[in-house]
Amino acid sequence: MYLRKIAVGLSALVLLSPGVQARGLLDLLKPPAGQHEQASRSGSISQSAALDLYSSKQKQASFDGCADLFPAAKPINTATVPATMKPLALCSDNFAVLYSQTSKTPLVVVERLNAAQLQDAKGEERTNQFYPDPRIPKSGRAELSDYRSQHPAVDRGHQSPAADAPNPNAMAQSFALSNMVPQDPTNNRKIWSKVESDVRKFAKRADGNVFVFTGPLFDPGHSTIGDNQVWVPTRLYKLVYDASSKRAWAYVLPNAQTRIEKPMDYETFVKSTGLNLLGNLPVTGSAGRI
Repeated sequence: MYLRKIAVGLSALVLLSPGVQARGLLDLLKPPAGQHEQASRSGSISQSAALDLYSSKQKQASFDGCADLFPAAKPINTATVPATMKPLALCSDNFAVLYSQTSKTPLVVVERLNAAQLQDAKGEERTNQFYPDPRIPKSGRAELSDYRSQHPAVDRGHQSPAADAPNPNAMAQSFALSNMVPQDPTNNRKIWSKVESDVRKFAKRADGNVFVFTGPLFDPGHSTIGDNQVWVPTRLYKLVYDASSKRAWAYVLPNAQTRIEKPMDYETFVKSTGLNLLGNLPVTGSAGRI
């Protein structure tokens, strides 16, 4: 393994460090309708009720309780994230979050999807009960007030989609603000919703587990919202890795009203974003038929 660094604007940088098997983010530059949110139907839950959604292991800032959600059970190494980003590792039932207390958003959200899980998720009632993640110190998290009364309005955009949740507890966890980024409403409810749907369709047909990495990209000139200065992504990405076929492909789209684009191969994804999220895992092809 070798040390590698690729810089693109203010986006995250990922590399493999010698002697370190886990993957990590490194050298972030200094900080400068349907299935998706509809404000009229949104609510919130109390912090005590939110805390009850998590097991004792999930309340710890560690990926130890959810390593199986990562390909080859090798979690991202938070020690390689610069201290300026104030990283936290957060486990939930069905997804893992590498969170930044500086951007007040996730940097990467990782899911393991398969046909059985998505069958369980089918028809699961969407709660729309958003809440600030009680596991994160108040000084490092987004609050509901940050997303309210924004002009122009922004959605609280799921990184692990609510439609992937196979049971009520997983559904409730998906509405934590630690799973959200400020997202253009048209992008969130139409274009990005189609991306999520296409990924689910593929995972239902796959022979085994499909790992999905989702997150924001912050290019120069990105804005913020709210009193807590939550970073607004300029672009969003979704990387798909089929563990059985070793194929990988990704979507990278502007956080704006735009058209969906064809997915790119993994090499192009790394070059265009600076994110080497799969580390040294074998990649033998791209999307093919989605």
